[in-house]
Amino acid sequence: MTVNISENIAKEEIFIDISDTGKGIPRLNFESVFQPGFTTRKRGWGLGLSLTKRMVRYHQGQIFVKESEIGKGTTFRIILKSNLKYEATQI
Repeated sequence: MTVNISENIAKEEIFIDISDTGKGIPRLNFESVFQPGFTTRKRGWGLGLSLTKRMVRYHQGQIFVKESEIGKGTTFRIILKSNLKYEATQI
């Protein structure tokens, strides 16, 4: 798993990309992976991503599947508001 954090200063946003090298998610399931009870595993409750989405939304953020390729892995993106304020410089 890798985590990459970047920012869009002009939009005052922080991007957190979390990537894995798992089996990937079919595009058809990009939205349903966040539903409680959704799982592709034989064990587990399917609550992890739904709880994550609730926590991110509580902080006025977004989470979504940025990209996924079957057999190669998935990248989720979290967008949160930054407390850094953009101020254009005068030349």
